[in-house]
Amino acid sequence: MSSITPTSRHSLTRFLIEEERAGHIGPDLRLLIEVVARACKRISIEVGKGALGGVLGDAGTPGAASMNIQGEAQKKLDVIANDVLMEANAWGGHLAGLASEEMDHSVPIDDMYPRGNYLLLFDPLDGSSNIDVNISVGTIFSVLRCPEGVTVPADEHYLQPGTSQLAAGYCTYGPNTTLVLTVGHGTHAFTLDREIGSFMLTTRGMQIPAETQEFAVNMSNQRHWQPPMQAYVADLLAGKTGPRGKDFNMRWVASMVADVHRLLTRGGIFSYPLDAKCEAKGGKLRLMYEANPMAMLVEQAGGAASTGRQRMLEVQPTGLHQRVPVFLGSRNEVEAAVTYHRQHDAATA
Repeated sequence: MSSITPTSRHSLTRFLIEEERAGHIGPDLRLLIEVVARACKRISIEVGKGALGGVLGDAGTPGAASMNIQGEAQKKLDVIANDVLMEANAWGGHLAGLASEEMDHSVPIDDMYPRGNYLLLFDPLDGSSNIDVNISVGTIFSVLRCPEGVTVPADEHYLQPGTSQLAAGYCTYGPNTTLVLTVGHGTHAFTLDREIGSFMLTTRGMQIPAETQEFAVNMSNQRHWQPPMQAYVADLLAGKTGPRGKDFNMRWVASMVADVHRLLTRGGIFSYPLDAKCEAKGGKLRLMYEANPMAMLVEQAGGAASTGRQRMLEVQPTGLHQRVPVFLGSRNEVEAAVTYHRQHDAATA
């Protein structure tokens, strides 16, 4: 991982042109990523307005919040962010279709515009429950290739494993606006320079330490966890006198982009395991909109990502809004969590 000095920083545009010249991406994918980045800048402005812009609170009418396909109340900024990404990407000619966590089904590019060869999936505003209390939120996105011969993609054409992703990233809206991106050749961070309006490369080749003493998990769900997760966290909490032989600190923002950005910056493990509350749905987090793009970013930074029982990027999706358990971050700690699940499954087989 290398920090970039102010005099040597490149813009996102220059970075993508260099990736194209290196043969890592084509011109259409380069332009697509630039369009997504511009949309994120617009979302950042809306998030920054807060109460001044009248964008806080639930969408819908008073007393009757609008609900998304997940059965969750939509925030006003959820709807705004979704509309910004839809509009920005509809007409450029790079996409065949889009799918959003906030919409029931995918949407093909309208016939009035040219269609490209890519599919874009996104969570327009991850962590939106934190909007009203001024905690970091973010946008997560993933790019797939539209299957050959498909001109009007439907939901089933998005059901590709994470290994098929061509690019993935997130933009976190906090004290600064940071875009973290991979096109399959490392994970890189770009910070929005508000004075010139450009994302500038600030960290090339982010690397997650293999070892960590920090974990992120929602402890309020502990009583609902399965036995291997109960055992794993109990050993973390036992500290240096326990079987792990070292003390761990816990951090939890309840915004995946913020929690993942922390571990990409300084290491750690992020966990959202299967529990009794979400078992019938298969997990809490969405494979296509959250888990897969984050897994690609983490793996490209030297980390690991798993469901606890399978490498995340090898899961074959069965539905556009499929949910999965998630363990990702420092490689050795993810492997430790997986070992607890593997040993439990072997003992109960």
